[in-house]
Amino acid sequence: MLIVWILVALAALLVIIFFSYYNRFAVLSNRIDNSLSQIDVQLKRRADLIPNLIESVKGYMKHEKAAIQAVTEARKALVAAKDVAKRVRADNQLESALKTIFALAENYPDLKANTTFVELQKELTATEDRVAYARQHYNDSILSYNNLCTTFPGRFFAGMYGRKEKEYIKIEEAERKAVKVKFE
Repeated sequence: MLIVWILVALAALLVIIFFSYYNRFAVLSNRIDNSLSQIDVQLKRRADLIPNLIESVKGYMKHEKAAIQAVTEARKALVAAKDVAKRVRADNQLESALKTIFALAENYPDLKANTTFVELQKELTATEDRVAYARQHYNDSILSYNNLCTTFPGRFFAGMYGRKEKEYIKIEEAERKAVKVKFE
């Protein structure tokens, strides 16, 4: 009779372990999906701020149509992007275009003094911080998930449940280069 109770206890323990690992994978996958959603929310917030920024800049930067057009095109690409890789690529283009606008603004003292432009610039800077935090949270979630997929016994359960490692958000090679500052 004792052997039966031991076998029942072992079977119950195995069932608990199987459910536990299944739930851990589910929770971590949901955390990753949520993190990606938070990145989308912040990118959308930034994309919504940009038309207002462009309108405040247009009157001052009449001769800088190429820079304004670059921001507009990059914003369209970001809004239209469907997968993570395309969103990251479009986001990088938008960041680059915005840096150009802010650099050009240095040549327009009236624009730099314009309260609307200054407030929009502050909002975009705060949004950039939120995007960076959301990306970090996403990559941290990927790390937890991948650790579960690659360590024992998680690796065994990952194979059983058809779970595979996920990719981090990666920075493009061009962004890794140091920024060169020149004073003339």
